[in-house]
Amino acid sequence: MPIKKIVSGGQTGADIAALDAAILCGTPHGGWIPQGRLTEDGPLPVQYHLQEMPTSAYPKRTEQNVIDSDGTVIFSHGALSEGSLFTRKMAVQHRRPVMHVDLEKVTDQQAVQMLTDFVEANALEVLNVAGSRASKDPALYDKVVHIMVNFLIGCRPGVGLS
Repeated sequence: MPIKKIVSGGQTGADIAALDAAILCGTPHGGWIPQGRLTEDGPLPVQYHLQEMPTSAYPKRTEQNVIDSDGTVIFSHGALSEGSLFTRKMAVQHRRPVMHVDLEKVTDQQAVQMLTDFVEANALEVLNVAGSRASKDPALYDKVVHIMVNFLIGCRPGVGLS
């Protein structure tokens, strides 16, 4: 069952990487972002189809993205911290499937397979993607774009990691 939509909070790092991968692959995207389209680099450009929350509070945005998705994947290099821990807490609280992919422990190809298995096992159609912001993990953006593009196009014959 293919993913019908990628959701994220629009923050730098893993969030924006997932949205960019969705755009590259022609997969619908969306999600909630704090009022003012707030990110650590300033307002999120309008090319990203996210809805503004009535508040600038990041936790409210995180919770709404969990609620509006069928499941959540959280990417990091190492243990979860701060916002990523809160995302996992919200997924558990709202009884949504959640998976942490620690990119220090798996290859990109393994991450794609983990994500594919997670989505299939839970029959996910709307996937929330979260993880560290760019200021905390500058290398995460490129890794998540690569993994998400390969995940989104992976069911096409002859397509694989490059």
